[in-house]
Amino acid sequence: MKRTVALCLLAVCLPALFLAAHPACAASRALGNGFSDHGAAAPISHHRGTVATVDGEGRNIVLSWLNDHRGGYELLLIDVEAARAEEHPMPFPPGDHPFSSILSSANKFYTHFNRHFVEFDSAKRAFTFCQKTKPQMAMSMTEDDNGVIWSATYPNSGLVSFNPKTREFKDHGYLNKENWAQYPRAVAVDDAGWVYLGIGSTRGQIVAFDPQTGKATPLIPEEQRVHGYTPVYRDMDGKVYGAAVPGKSDNWLMLYKGKATPVGKHHKQRPKPCITGSQGLFHAVFPDGRRIKTYDLVNRKFAVEDPKTRQAKAFSFDYRSEGAYIVGAATAPDGTICGGTAFPMRFFSYDPRKDECINREAYGQWNTVARQGDRFFIGGYGHGFLLEWDPARPWAGTVKGKTGCNPLYLTECHPTINRPHDLLAHPDGKTLVMAGTPGYGLTGGGLLFWDRQTRTSTVLTHEQIIPQHSTMSLAPLPNGELLGGTTTSAGTGGERKAKEAALYIMDMATKQVEWQQAVFPGAQGYTDLCAASGGLVYGFAEPHRFFVFDPAARKVIHEQLTGKEFGPTVSQQGPRVFVRGPKEEIYVLFTKGIARVEPRTFQIKLIAPSPVRLATGGDYLDGRIYFANGSHLYSYKLPD
Repeated sequence: MKRTVALCLLAVCLPALFLAAHPACAASRALGNGFSDHGAAAPISHHRGTVATVDGEGRNIVLSWLNDHRGGYELLLIDVEAARAEEHPMPFPPGDHPFSSILSSANKFYTHFNRHFVEFDSAKRAFTFCQKTKPQMAMSMTEDDNGVIWSATYPNSGLVSFNPKTREFKDHGYLNKENWAQYPRAVAVDDAGWVYLGIGSTRGQIVAFDPQTGKATPLIPEEQRVHGYTPVYRDMDGKVYGAAVPGKSDNWLMLYKGKATPVGKHHKQRPKPCITGSQGLFHAVFPDGRRIKTYDLVNRKFAVEDPKTRQAKAFSFDYRSEGAYIVGAATAPDGTICGGTAFPMRFFSYDPRKDECINREAYGQWNTVARQGDRFFIGGYGHGFLLEWDPARPWAGTVKGKTGCNPLYLTECHPTINRPHDLLAHPDGKTLVMAGTPGYGLTGGGLLFWDRQTRTSTVLTHEQIIPQHSTMSLAPLPNGELLGGTTTSAGTGGERKAKEAALYIMDMATKQVEWQQAVFPGAQGYTDLCAASGGLVYGFAEPHRFFVFDPAARKVIHEQLTGKEFGPTVSQQGPRVFVRGPKEEIYVLFTKGIARVEPRTFQIKLIAPSPVRLATGGDYLDGRIYFANGSHLYSYKLPD
């Protein structure tokens, strides 16, 4: 288990990149076979851990882990005195995302993701250590009294340590076993050298680890564990303190040398200073007292201010970015293709008539988008919110609870829905139905019904639909009924409890489930559903089994395995697999290309193999089918 390693060779071969040109949306370009690339919808990156510090010459610098659709791809260094940016590519391939980082007392910046632990030396302005680890990424990091860096990882409560003085790296393996993905969102070390992990969120736990023996011991009895994240922190008295029940003020434990001693209420908290945090870490104060005033990755603007004199220095900088990944896209009432990106969360609107794409700051992550009449609706993560956008009115950034915004915040339904997976704009013209998975660590998601006429909502829990299931897909049926397809997936980090997914029929007036059945035994989810002619519904059980369902007979009348020929369907938190054409024809988006369902035989036929992989579903507009892959928006021109 004990290993001493050298710096990854790739790191010493990667020079810093100095940039001057500002990135811009590329004009559309033809890819052949009717396909076009419309460029990155939001050519912007997102920082996931930022600290203000100094280099080896005492010059003020800012260090940021940058993230785009590929994941974490570089460290961006802002030289405040020289008013320029340096880019240092990660010493391992992009992928995955930083979720924690730490600036050590020795002024070295660490993170751990994509199975790699890395050290960036602020003094040398270079990566000086890189080591591959067990999966996957740090959820918390800390420094002990001897300067050793500790990293606690998702999804199995892994633990690694690195001694910057001896260069000794240890992967201590996985410390706690669960049947759900674990988030060790807190790690702390007492002055005796014992390490404590605070774990969530399905059932909180504190694990004590003895570095001398390598033994890990859970400290909270199984019968006392509850849902949530269990906090731990290092106090100035040398002890570590943790709360056995998250959110309660009278159940604190003193943790020392592997023992847990109840202390009840713990008012005098004196955390030992440590510049660390989650992906939102933003340490803005330089050692000389100056502060970051502006750090804008969207407009590439930076400013620093002296709080004593109020004097500020501002300048522009640049960096390379492949853009934020597109979560979903749909046709808006103003004849554009609109949707959202993630990391950063942006709204985008592509106008094919002008071949222009704009992007703006978005409220949350736009998982699901749909048009109903002259409005565009958004179901988003987190907290399962619902927005209404009127393209005919000026844009006014969304503020929860504030009137006059456009998009306007309507409601939310957390924890019943946290990540929406479908937003049905019902053909009655007044009802929206949103479905998805629940809050972190929970199992079973519900439905949100929004009535546009009364401006009221109704929320059903999973117990009122099918217990321990979440609804993944929806389709309207005649006579005021609704067909739903479930998933057995739990909320993020939650425990899967249902054995197989099901279809169900619900009466929208009474909100009662009239019928349910696991029509494909063993299937874990129904990716998407689409109302077709004759009262039938097309659907996919997982990404490779196409079926036609007759709601009147309540049975599957046709099925076709599509994976071998077409690859899986597109996938995303809101998949949008089916696209309806101008003559009510129905297209299917596969990773390999675009296909059409023959209405008489129900056979799926590929009409256009794609030169690029289809990843995220889209919509039809003016003779083209739009879709996305990574940060880019693409389209295919249907034959005349």
